[in-house]
Parts: sequence; C-alpha cells; structure tokens
Amino acid sequence: MNVPKRLIIVESPAKAKTIESILHSEYEVISSSGHVRDLPPKRFGVDIDKNFQPEFKIIDGKEKIVKEISSKARGKEILLASDIDREGEAIAWHLAEILNIPKEEKNRIVFNEITPSAIKRAVQNPRTIDMNKVEAQLARRILDRIVGYRISPILWKMLKSGLSAGRVQSAALRIICDREVQRCKFKPKKFWRVQAEIDGLKANLARINGKKIKPDEITQDTAMKIKNAVKEVAVKEVRRREVRKKHPEPFITSTLQQEAANRFGFSVKRTMQIAQQLYEGVETPEGHMAFITYMRTDSTRISETAAKMAKNYIEKHFGKEYMSTSKRKTKNKKNIQDAHEAIRPTDVEITPEKAKKLLKKEYATLYELIWKRFMASQMSDARYEETTIIFESREYEFETKIEIQTFDGFESILRKSKPKSKVNIPTAKTLSVTSWNINEDETKPPPRYTEATMVKTLESNNIGRPSTYASVISTLIDRKYVIKRSRELLPTVLGSTVNYFLKERFPDIVNIEFTAHMEESLDEVESGKKHRSEVLKEFYEDFSKYLEKAESVWFSIDIETNVECSCGSSFNMKTGRYGLYLSCSSCGKTMSLAPQTPGVFLNGKMILEKQTHQEADNKCPSCGGTLEVLFGRYGEYLKCKNCGKTYQGFARGKCPKCSSPVERKRSKKGRLFFKCTNPSCNYMSWNEPSNQRCEMCGEPLVYLRRKGKEVLYCPKCKKVAK
Repeated sequence: MNVPKRLIIVESPAKAKTIESILHSEYEVISSSGHVRDLPPKRFGVDIDKNFQPEFKIIDGKEKIVKEISSKARGKEILLASDIDREGEAIAWHLAEILNIPKEEKNRIVFNEITPSAIKRAVQNPRTIDMNKVEAQLARRILDRIVGYRISPILWKMLKSGLSAGRVQSAALRIICDREVQRCKFKPKKFWRVQAEIDGLKANLARINGKKIKPDEITQDTAMKIKNAVKEVAVKEVRRREVRKKHPEPFITSTLQQEAANRFGFSVKRTMQIAQQLYEGVETPEGHMAFITYMRTDSTRISETAAKMAKNYIEKHFGKEYMSTSKRKTKNKKNIQDAHEAIRPTDVEITPEKAKKLLKKEYATLYELIWKRFMASQMSDARYEETTIIFESREYEFETKIEIQTFDGFESILRKSKPKSKVNIPTAKTLSVTSWNINEDETKPPPRYTEATMVKTLESNNIGRPSTYASVISTLIDRKYVIKRSRELLPTVLGSTVNYFLKERFPDIVNIEFTAHMEESLDEVESGKKHRSEVLKEFYEDFSKYLEKAESVWFSIDIETNVECSCGSSFNMKTGRYGLYLSCSSCGKTMSLAPQTPGVFLNGKMILEKQTHQEADNKCPSCGGTLEVLFGRYGEYLKCKNCGKTYQGFARGKCPKCSSPVERKRSKKGRLFFKCTNPSCNYMSWNEPSNQRCEMCGEPLVYLRRKGKEVLYCPKCKKVAK
C-alpha cells in the first residue's frame, strides 16, 4: 500500500472528507477541528509593555489533535487549506508555527468552492501565508481580549460573574437599546386614510389644491369633508410607461442571513450552520458532496466560469431572451474582499428539485434559496407596463397605479406574487364614486430590530464583518442582554444596565462611529497600510484612561424604576451579591428581578416591563398544583401556587424505577444530579434520564454530552444509541 507523500490540513472534518473524496489516495487529508492555538483562557496573555506581544498556547483538549498532526506531517509535503478569510489564514499560520514551517515556503492553498476543478487547481498553485491577513486577525483577537479581560471583571464585581463586554457586541447592544428608547419616547399621531372606489378601481387621495398630501396630514374632519363633497370625478390624466424590475444580486453573507430570517424564520446562527455544512460537504445518497461556494463573503462578484455555467442553463431551460445582457449597477462598498465570490451553487445542474432528494429539509430549503437567487441574478430584468390614472373633483385629486407584466424575466424563478391581469381603463368623462374606504390609523414607532434587520444595520454601519454577525447576535441572546420575542430583539434590564455602565465609563466602546473606525483600521492592517501594533496602540491610549477611572471609582447602581411598591413608593433597582434586585427606600421591601426582564433606561429611570410569572409545563409532584417560574439568587426555580413547595427543575424523562417526575438538583459542590420526587423511591443519578430505552438490552437511556453534542447513551451496553 502506497503512503501519500502530501498532507492537506483543513479545519473541518466534513471539509476533509469532501476533499479526500475528490483527491482519493494521492493526498492524505486531515482536520485540525478549528483553531488549535489561542491566547490562554485564564490569563490576559497580552504583554502591553512589549508592543502588545501575544502569548499563544495549545487550546485545552487539542493536544491529542496537535500530536496527531505533527506525527502525520513528518517527512511529508504539507498544504494548509483552511478557509479563505482572516480566520482561516490565522489557523494556517498557527499550524505552520507549530510544525516549524518556514514563512517563505509556499504551502497555503485557497479555494472558493469544494469541487474537483477548484481543489485540483488549488493544489497545483500553492502560495505563501498572507501575513497581512494574519496580522489583521491577531489585531482583532488582541483588541477583543483587551476589552473582554479588562472590562468584564468590573462587570462581575458590579453585577454578577459570567458577564462580558465584547468590543463589537457592546456597540450592537447600544443599537438595540437606543431603538427601545426611541420607541418609549415616541408619541403616536392619529390620522385618516382616504380611498375612493371608482369604476372598480381603488384610488388614494393624492393632492388637495395641487399640493401633495401625506397620509398622516389628513384629519377626521378633512376626511369627512372630502366624502361629503365628492360624488363624481373626472379622468384628468392617464400616463403609461415601461418599468423594468432589475434582477437581484447574488447573495452575500448578510443578505443570505436576512432573507433566510425573513422567509423561513431561521436564526442568523442556524443559517450559518447550515450554509457552512453545504459548503464543506454533507452525506447524500450519491456520496459526500459540497453544494455551495464559501459562505462568508461581502462580494457580489461571480467568476467567469460560474457566469458561463448559468448562461448555458438559462439558454437551455428558458431561452436566449432570459439571459441577462447587462450588469446590475451597485454602490461601491468600502473594504469588499473582491477576491471572494458571492454565495452560489457549485453546480447549477443540481436544481432545487434534485437537492430535495439529496438533502434534509432545512438544508434543501436554504440551498433552494441560494440557487434561485443566483440564477435570477444572471437573468434578464422583468418588464411591466405601468399605468397611472389621476381623477379630479374640485380641489381634490385621487391617484391609482396599475402594473401589468409584459415579460417575466428573472421573476420566472423569483416570482413573489401573481402578476395582475389586464385592467380596463375608464373612458367616460365623469365617473361616480361607488364607495369610500375611510379608516382611522396612527403613526407607528420605529420597529424593534429583528435578527435580519440587525444584520443589515451592522453591515450598513460597518460594525463587524460577515463572519461575526451570527456570533455577535447569539452572544447578546446567550448573555441575556437581549431576548427574542416573536422575532423581535428586546433589551433586558441586564442588557440595559450593562449598556448604561459602558456609555458612562467606556463611551468609545459603545460608540458606533468609533467601532466602525476600528473595523476600517483592521482592514488597513490587512491591506498592509498599517501595522498591527499601530492600531493597538492607538486604541489603548484612550481606552487605558477610561479603564483607570472605571477600576478606581466604584460604579453604584441605585436607579428609580416604574415599579410601584405596596406602600405607594417606587422601587429602586440595586445590585447585590446575587445581581440586580428591587428595593423600596420607604418601607425596605425587596423583590427579586429576573435579568431577562425587558427593560430600558430612560431619563434617569429604568422602565421595566410588568413582570408576570410564567407557568411551568409540569404539575407539582406533591399536590398536583400549578407551578410558576420564579427567579432567585441561584437563578430560575419553580414554586407551587398551592402548597408553596419549590423545585430547581425537572428532568426530561420519568423515573426509570417508578415513573414519577425526577427533580434536577445540585450537590454542595455545585454538581448537577437527578433525584426521584417519590419519597418511597431511592432513584438517584448523575445522568439525566430519558423516556427511551436501549434497542439492544431494553435498559433506560440517559442524556450525555459527547464531543460537544448531546447523545442518548445506554449505561449497561456502554454504547451511544443510534
């Protein structure tokens, strides 16, 4: 058996499997399973005095992987094939450092898609590691370490342990909090919408005395006056013109995240998880396959090969008239990595119909979205005939627009609504108003951010990069700084308090313009215009001044709230040993305050959403009463409304001995264990029971975590259930 003399190292096992299936026995392909080296987790790891010199160590748990890579690399030509962004370049550099590979050696291969042609072309054209990209990633990592390790301990002392204050996440938190403040300050204004039905057409009030009218300018008196005055109208003008609806651009990371959130309700994190697997490759009935190009990109560029592939498909299945003849003009955004391509299918012949036979539902859904958007981007514009009819009566003018599709173009693939059929244009000199639609309405406050609109805002403000949007939003939710309710992102009392502290003590950290400036500086490091230490020094000079004050002067929290005490006074929000709580300065009564309670800091006061106790799904094991979810010094707990007994929570499975509910408890050392609530049963376990049984021996299965994933495990067979 011939041992391959060339070793390819990638960062993902799925990616390794896909590449190995392309190159076969000529190359050995192994995975580093992400980063193998990083700043130490329990130390600052950055020497400020030595020009911000970082200290790197092997990540805990990765020693075995590093040992295996080092062993397999001996005597072989090594190719480093991590992703094409800064993070991937940094992974390649860390591996090269560990394996003592000289910087001048051409061992770095890059590709935008995992297809036979792209992989074979890449291995034939290795290059040196792009140190400018590495320096930019190191600068970002050190910046985030400085912010996280210097501010977070202050938050721990002030509020509670486990909080964080990341550089980009803090700016994102401010955006969400500022929007909630705008909503609280907003005062709605009532107005009336006036619409007349004329010869089957619905026409909106457009002008009074030749002046264009906005809907919110119409009062009830004006609406009634118009209704009483106008009985007949005349056709003043009929205008016709051709309207072209431009084909869309192919997806970039941010637009894919937005569309998947809007269309399917996918979280940004879930969208990126699915897209990454479609890029790296998944198991299908036809073998291990990759379906899309690299999914972290801000470029809409399409390679000539991809454009030709799409052109051939369109000509074959739709006809020449459906092929795009012009490129869509787009605004030039700063710092686009145009070496990347837009997100597209690797093979347009794998249609959505075929993909549904190869992929799971969620994967096929996202692939269809990408396939259709890419194909539409290469097709001709849709054309419409737009007819505008203006009716007049006295000083009032009403207007209606009718669009009739004359050529569907890209909408043959991306049609969002059924095109209207031909409408008869009125020819009579005067026409009667057959009915009126006059409805009361009011101006709306600015909408809360959703994950989709948050991504759009981060991108438009140049905060973060395509690879960071998902982690920024998920971190805010995981830390309970923000909660998600019906897709909307609401700041919590904890998030608003952290934002209040940061605005007071570290204004630059939550400043949108400052954060965008730092992103531009990192891009300048990548382009070679700035050195890493120059950017870090520029940041730290101002940051250290804020830090010195924050560490030396205690930041007290004693904020009036809108919650009234039974004595008639208002509760104040304070912080204690176990985090935030409410205290009445008049009678001394205190109340717990769940950190995930929606709240916003407004005019020196914390406005809290009225706290309602959520009912749990379980019933009280003692009396069968209703359990409600409360929050105490140790977090969430359950309390029976009937007998008052409290529980820390329940296991998902019943007791394997007596089928009673099993309570989740913690030992004196803080370790989680499970105990049957039936006093006559002695069942107790470190593992959470499930309601499923082993197919081999029939024993109850338990929940375990293996390699970061939850699995069902049989304690008797010592095997993971399929």
